[in-house]
Amino acid sequence: MENCSLTADESTVPVGTANRPLTFGVEEEFFVVDPRTRRILSRAPDVLARTRVLGAHLCGEFTGAQVEANSPVCTTAEDARAFLESARGELRRAAGDAGLAVAATGTAVLGDPGAAAVSKGRRYADIAAYFGALRDAHVVCGCHVHVGIPDRSTAVAVSDHLRRWLPFLVALSANSPFQSGRDTGHASWRTVSWNRLPSAGPPPLLRTLTGHERAVRGLAASGAILDRHMVYWDIRLSDHLPTLEVRVGDVAATAEEALLFATLTRGLAARALADVRHGVPAPELSGQTLRAAVWRAARDGLEGVVPDPLTGEALTASAAMERIRRAALPGLALTGDTDLVSSLLDRVLTAGSGAARQRSAYARRERMSDVVDHLVAQTGEGLR
Repeated sequence: MENCSLTADESTVPVGTANRPLTFGVEEEFFVVDPRTRRILSRAPDVLARTRVLGAHLCGEFTGAQVEANSPVCTTAEDARAFLESARGELRRAAGDAGLAVAATGTAVLGDPGAAAVSKGRRYADIAAYFGALRDAHVVCGCHVHVGIPDRSTAVAVSDHLRRWLPFLVALSANSPFQSGRDTGHASWRTVSWNRLPSAGPPPLLRTLTGHERAVRGLAASGAILDRHMVYWDIRLSDHLPTLEVRVGDVAATAEEALLFATLTRGLAARALADVRHGVPAPELSGQTLRAAVWRAARDGLEGVVPDPLTGEALTASAAMERIRRAALPGLALTGDTDLVSSLLDRVLTAGSGAARQRSAYARRERMSDVVDHLVAQTGEGLR
């Protein structure tokens, strides 16, 4: 994701104020697949070379088997919807012109992630050499939402408030049950795989910007990161943009689900920002409790239990999604997105998570190739 940026000029990025909705942007990562074998292929350059529009908003990723779409700054949900749909359409067309396809799934259904060629560049080569087999944890595809926050100290406080909702967001976005031809037993194997990295997972309770810097220095001193860009927390401050990045989600199966995830995340951030300004303290959640809740959400997705790490309750999917929707309501009302989020949540709960739909595709004939065909079609066609 370091290969392309959300904005052309970070100094002009507008951020939310008390009287203006928070701006946001969305990053989506996709696998490049062979439509004949359905395996991932390290041919992202061939896809990108055939793109005609969106320019620097489409780029490569850690390996040649991944491509990324990176939105401009969005003010409204319709801004985000327009980009998400156009970016997927352009990548789909370009891949087709190259005799390839793109698939929105958090992990490679077929093919060996360890065999994916690392993209050109000294930094990626250094990461691959330093972390050994852990390099494979990078061969996953996520959805990252950047939300404009006025200053870094405020962003730290908002991060502390958002930690509680990480298991809910993992469950909502779960879209990676298969890897390399087998069912992992998890709805979001991307979450489990990614969290093997020493700097990944839920952020600590930071409390202040000083606490944030202390935590980052600790990661660097231990050798867990090679540079500040390798702080892979599920919620992190950007070092080059005035944003807070929520990066806990699998890549969404469809553009509609990506829009839901991004809009709901912005609503939660707006609610958290209001709480910070009113002096509401962030929940005192231990890292162990939060990691366990994130793991359970990754295991079950929307088809099982979603733990609330604050209350200790084991919630059904419908109860969990209603709880997170209500938490985001003040922020959603500010931007007029209440009905949009409610409608999309209802559609996803009816259709099932991306992970459940992948498993349904497999169950029909017990062929992994059917899963990949389902993903390729769904990536472009949307949520039926």
